[in-house]
Amino acid sequence: MTSPRPDEPDVRLSIFLHGMRFDFVACLTAALLFVHEHQTRRYTDAVTVAITDTSGLRRLPNERLYLEP
Repeated sequence: MTSPRPDEPDVRLSIFLHGMRFDFVACLTAALLFVHEHQTRRYTDAVTVAITDTSGLRRLPNERLYLEP
């Protein structure tokens, strides 16, 4: 699957939920909006964003939803 914003860098989005870690690749805007939602709703234990190798990672499910108003 390709990025919904190919002009932006992809980042690693690590989500910690009930002691489990889930890593995804997402465009920078979607990752930052995901972090913002996490800060307001706290439905995960922790979220980190890293500019690192994203090869082999699945894209964030429903990534495009974080890009729409």
